[in-house]
Amino acid sequence: MDLSIIIPIFNEEKNINELYSRLIKALDEVDKTYEIIFIDDGSVDGSFELLKQVASYNERVKAIRFVRNFGQTAAMSAGINASKGDTLISMDGDLQNDPADIKNLLAKLDEGYDVVSGWRKNRQDKLSRKLPSKIANQIISMVGGVHLHDYGCSLKAYKREIIKEIKLYGEMHRFIPIYASWQGAKIAEIPVLHHARRFGKSKYGFGRTVKVILDLITIKFMGSYVTKPIYVFGIIGLISIGVGAAVAVFVLMRALFFQGEWISPLILIAFFVLSMGVISIFIGLLAEISVRTYFESQDKPPYVIKEIIGEHNK
Repeated sequence: MDLSIIIPIFNEEKNINELYSRLIKALDEVDKTYEIIFIDDGSVDGSFELLKQVASYNERVKAIRFVRNFGQTAAMSAGINASKGDTLISMDGDLQNDPADIKNLLAKLDEGYDVVSGWRKNRQDKLSRKLPSKIANQIISMVGGVHLHDYGCSLKAYKREIIKEIKLYGEMHRFIPIYASWQGAKIAEIPVLHHARRFGKSKYGFGRTVKVILDLITIKFMGSYVTKPIYVFGIIGLISIGVGAAVAVFVLMRALFFQGEWISPLILIAFFVLSMGVISIFIGLLAEISVRTYFESQDKPPYVIKEIIGEHNK
């Protein structure tokens, strides 16, 4: 199987038939074997009935139905696990992504890239959505270290050997290029078409923005400290102990040489900060033990080897 097209669906019954028609037309032009995997993420309209109809007369279509709405990341993960293609392409099911761009993504992959991300350069959304998105993309690029114009664009292409190593949860699907970069992947971005939504309602709101921010914090921690959590907790602990000790010394000097009071809010603050420092270091040690236990129990090294030079198979 050359291609697997992965499309999460949530209440998109008015878009499915046209989306399917556009997909078939675009895929016939690339001259590759393919499968289309729709993941119904707990739709409450007629989306799944339409997907069943499409799958009934095209054996290359697979429809997966969740028992409830788990979110786009879960739907992406289910699609990846069910796929068989050497190349995976993800896209939205609301007709805002254009299947005609699939051939452009594949052409860029053929230049030697492992991940190609779409960039909605002429995005057909309201300013109230575009401006926060632009700011978020700049922050994500800075924190994640992979500089893209448009992390929120679902239209992306991945080589299987890269994406199969990535485990998704939360709202992490938009950060796949960052995860891929940890695996040593070459990442590119190309402008893609973007259409205004014709039917249905957007699934994005302020609540998702909050989740993205929290997941970005997780990404930063996972990328920098997942194998050495003692560094972050230990540094916080040492700083706290230092501050607490400085406050305690100040109270001591004031009492001995300036007739200051021993019992004061400052001594309580010193005790509290010192305690938090000690607790933080112990949390770091416990996290270190957990990390070591995980890698040893999984027999999984904390690295990914791309190539070995000088070793011959026997």
